[in-house]
Parts: sequence; C-alpha cells; structure tokens
Amino acid sequence: MEIIKVKTHKQNELIDITAEVENVVKRSKIKEGMCYIYVPHTTAGVLINENADRSVSKDILAALDKMVPLRQDFYSHMEGNSAAHIKSVLVGINKTIFISDSKLCLGTWQGVYFCEFDGPRRRDIYVKIF
Repeated sequence: MEIIKVKTHKQNELIDITAEVENVVKRSKIKEGMCYIYVPHTTAGVLINENADRSVSKDILAALDKMVPLRQDFYSHMEGNSAAHIKSVLVGINKTIFISDSKLCLGTWQGVYFCEFDGPRRRDIYVKIF
C-alpha cells in the first residue's frame, strides 16, 4: 500500500490525482489487477469523472453546494461541518479501478479526483494494488 499526501487550499476543492495513482501502479509492476483507492477522512472523498474540461469540476462542486448547503442553522452537528460530512457520504470514500497492461482502465476523458469538503487541510489517500 502507498499513501498519496495532498495539501488542499480551499474549503471545497477537487484535485486531479490521476498521475499520482498511475505512478503507484507503475511502481507496483503489476500487469493485470485492480487498484483500490481509499480516503480515510469523514469530510472528503474520491470520484472518477471527466478531467479534460476543468469546468466539469466546478459544476460538480456547484451542484453539491446546491444539494447540500453550508448554512449552519440547518444542521445539528456542533462542529459546523455537517455539509462536508454529507458530501463525503454522497461522493464516497473509495473507488476500484481495473489495471490492464500495467495501466489504469480509465475512459478517454476520465480522471481520478480527491474531493475536499472541509479544507484547507493535509490529507492522505491510500492506494493498494492487487
């Protein structure tokens, strides 16, 4: 298992980690298998989506903000980050990607994103190759 370390800069942010995950696959020297990505945080997540047009990331964050507003008076959690917890649940904290010919089996426009919902922070992403 390898840990990818990320430093986030905004409260809500999507960070393309595709290259870092691909490097873990390359170092593993696995030809065929699976890549498991896990985010051990309750206010963050991981997703796979388009990485060719940055406006898609902005749209995803805007839609999540609309579905799960930040306003404090709506939530019971006293820490003030309930929206981040809910977004993490909606996006999810893990992904599995097939590996073939020593490469991630991602679609033409797909990339792997770390999702920050309670930043800025320093975060860990666990990557295990099987």
